[in-house]
Amino acid sequence: MKVAYMLGSLNRGGTEMLLLDCFRNKAQSSFDFIGIYRKEGQLSNDFQASQVPLFKLRPKYPLDAGYFLRLRNLIHSQHITVLHAQQPLDAIFARIATLFMHVRVVLTLHGYDAGFNTTDRVILRQAMHWTDMILCVSNTQKAYYQKRYSLAATKIQTLYNGISFEKLDRAKINNIRDELHFPKDVLLLGSVGNFVPGRDQMTLCRFLKRLHDAKVDFRFLFVGAKSKTEPKRFEECMQFCNEHHLSSNVFFLGSREDVPSILKQLDAFLYASDHDTFGIAVIEAMASAISVFVNDWEVMREITNEGTYANLYPTKQDEALFHQFVAFLSKRELYQIKATQAAAWVQQQYSIHSYLTKLNEIYQNIYFE
Repeated sequence: MKVAYMLGSLNRGGTEMLLLDCFRNKAQSSFDFIGIYRKEGQLSNDFQASQVPLFKLRPKYPLDAGYFLRLRNLIHSQHITVLHAQQPLDAIFARIATLFMHVRVVLTLHGYDAGFNTTDRVILRQAMHWTDMILCVSNTQKAYYQKRYSLAATKIQTLYNGISFEKLDRAKINNIRDELHFPKDVLLLGSVGNFVPGRDQMTLCRFLKRLHDAKVDFRFLFVGAKSKTEPKRFEECMQFCNEHHLSSNVFFLGSREDVPSILKQLDAFLYASDHDTFGIAVIEAMASAISVFVNDWEVMREITNEGTYANLYPTKQDEALFHQFVAFLSKRELYQIKATQAAAWVQQQYSIHSYLTKLNEIYQNIYFE
């Protein structure tokens, strides 16, 4: 069994970090694999350092016959048995390149189809039709796609994302308080996630205003890049914080490579989702044994075991979040006990080893069916 993972770019994002964790932990896998990508990105050096063979193939135009021939030749020369795409377009490319070959195509859906135009939906439908197996990252997402696109139960299944928790354990602590010249005992809060559709950083900004108005001394870190296609999301948050005199308390750090280090230094992690499909940042925060506050979006209830291992607040309700957080400030020792239990639970539930083991089972089942 040999798998080729197909990526678009090697930029920093949830999907790319998941695959990078897989690449770094190839020794734990019972199957061989390579990577095929179209564009360089922020994580290019990290992927190269994993020592998993990487091949750059990029079509010059949508139906580039030369690209399909190069991809087909690569599949043949590398003895690939499964192509695993992370985007619908790559799943279509994979199927075209493997016509009349005994090669299976798998597609993981990492998001929802909200905001898709007509072309996007046509590509998605065709990709789902042509793939041998569709993987969703939560039961919530699976139920949505199965109902919306009338997918057979045998064609789609859930596979929770895996996380390499070793990187959290090995994280070199670069003191963020010293770097940003914060008082050593100030309450340090934060959130991780790019300013993209699916996130709701504005609810957190409104919460922070309430916290500031209540005279709580804190520093809050937004870790995540501004979207190139929708910069307004980032800019509106910046504007809100400036207008409400939060600029001395709230810091926008952009994309960072030391997220594991930052998480370990937070007193609490806060997150707000519009329609995330999984929430890797939430899981990593829980694994860091810090108190996590996240809205009660369906998938967040799912990945926190209905709030057993995190603190759920009503979606969009910054006032409710504020009242929950005030309770946390008065009972931090009790909340820390819950956070420690959560860390043990998620490290068992969402390990990269478990993820790779389940992937192997899926590949074996579809290849020999």
